[in-house]
Amino acid sequence: MDRRQSAPLTQPNSQRLPPAVAVRHFPPPPPPTTAEIAGDGEEMAASALAASAAASQSLRNREILDAVGTTAAALSLVGSSFIVLCYLLFRELRKFSFKLVYFLAVADMLCSLFTIMGGAANAFYCFAHDYSAHFFCVASFLWTTTIAFTLHRTVVKHKTDVEDFGSIFHLYVWGTSLATTVLRSIGSDYGRPGTWCWIQQGSTGKILHLITFYLPLWGAILYNGFTYYQVNRMLNNATRMAAGISDRSIQSDTRADKKAFNRWGYYPLILIGAWSFATINRLYDFANPGHKIFWLSILDIGFAGLMVSLWEFLSSILG
Repeated sequence: MDRRQSAPLTQPNSQRLPPAVAVRHFPPPPPPTTAEIAGDGEEMAASALAASAAASQSLRNREILDAVGTTAAALSLVGSSFIVLCYLLFRELRKFSFKLVYFLAVADMLCSLFTIMGGAANAFYCFAHDYSAHFFCVASFLWTTTIAFTLHRTVVKHKTDVEDFGSIFHLYVWGTSLATTVLRSIGSDYGRPGTWCWIQQGSTGKILHLITFYLPLWGAILYNGFTYYQVNRMLNNATRMAAGISDRSIQSDTRADKKAFNRWGYYPLILIGAWSFATINRLYDFANPGHKIFWLSILDIGFAGLMVSLWEFLSSILG
């Protein structure tokens, strides 16, 4: 018997197949129902509608603010231009006291003009526009401090050399305005002009805006208020003294000084009325970035222009 034929037919262990592994099959998730699909569609449509309504309301608010700002700036421009025209046409107005009002009106006229010139076409235009508006707006309220200084030096200190300060006034006003304008450029981004040509600022830019505009503004308001208080107290004392001694010459001088004070003494109140809401709005924006109060923005823009227009109207009447 052949051993090769009787040998068992076996395979080596290396060639044995592993046992089959059982695979568990899960049923596929059920397709969404028609109601679920409709619900998702309604939710997406509602979100899109809400976003569209918010964008439309924001655009409408921006258009209202643009209209209010442009109207107020136009009124201010007309009033300041009238003062400038009167000064140039009537030589009797070209005395030193009204000359200060003339330079104040020139600064405010250019401030209003650059405020109206919105809608920047490119970043460079926005850069030049905002710098110019800031420069002349700062200069406009700095000129009020020169008027207060002149009144104080004339009435309280009884000095007659105020005209010698003309060049110093120009250096002080235009130099300070230039310094604050250049300083404000730090941390500012002029690369994204929008409906209003105004800089896009981070926290550093907002702080610099408060320092370079509102700090000098309220410094001027406080200086004017303190100066006019001293002038008014001095005039009241002089009036009582003149009435007690019945000196007509002193009474005449006192009446002239009182008339000058009544002519310019309302500047601090007008500045406070013009910029109070603007200051509150800037402080609120700094504390709550990205959240605007529409009515506060309206008061911010409207009061500034209307109060400046009131000042120009009174100056044209009393000047």
